[in-house]
Amino acid sequence: MCTLQKRNNIFTLTLTGPTDHRLNPTLISSIRSLLAEAKSQATPGSVLVTAAEGRFFSNGFDLAWANKNSGGSGAEAVNLLRHMVDLFKDVVADLVNFPMPTIAAVTGHAAAAGMMLAISHDYVIMKKDKAVFYMSEVDIGMTLPDYFTAVMRAKVARPEVRRDVLMRAMKVKGEEALAKGLVYEVYDSVEEVVEASVRLGEEMGKRKWDGEVYAEIRKSLYPELIGMLGLTTKELVKARL
Repeated sequence: MCTLQKRNNIFTLTLTGPTDHRLNPTLISSIRSLLAEAKSQATPGSVLVTAAEGRFFSNGFDLAWANKNSGGSGAEAVNLLRHMVDLFKDVVADLVNFPMPTIAAVTGHAAAAGMMLAISHDYVIMKKDKAVFYMSEVDIGMTLPDYFTAVMRAKVARPEVRRDVLMRAMKVKGEEALAKGLVYEVYDSVEEVVEASVRLGEEMGKRKWDGEVYAEIRKSLYPELIGMLGLTTKELVKARL
């Protein structure tokens, strides 16, 4: 379902298998467990790269899981979807509070909560084609969780881009995502995306930044989001004065 590997200063968390990596309680728990493992092993200069096998980065919440476990009740299916929304909020909080730079290597489609997973990283590197950002909520008929909206306001600078992504459900390919400021870089192939992600991680890792300081500076950029996620900030001085 997902794995964590460490090579030098780079942790690589990979969503494994040929599936569309739908976010259900099992996958969410696995992601959080591996993030906690990487955090426990972090040293100055550590970097996280998140990637996924197959055609999808993540296709959002596992609606089939909610229906399967609802006992045929539409109301219970909705409650299970809300449960997944609540669980996934902790993944976003983990990433916003993560004590190292984070990079999403998006080599496949990232829809709804899958797009939230990607842009909750500090940097997104995306495949030029056959990889799409898509916020599907208006198409499927559900409002946005409050922290989704806070992530979009924090991470997407241009109001017209937020409007088109959220209110027109635009499917945005790599080069357009770059032009709209949704991603950091785009590349032609899966291999190039992964290599660029690792290369960026290695460049940042050489700086040997203190992870706790890095996380506090990140949080200081997004006051609305950290409030929504229930995170707090603190002042740190670790400089050699």
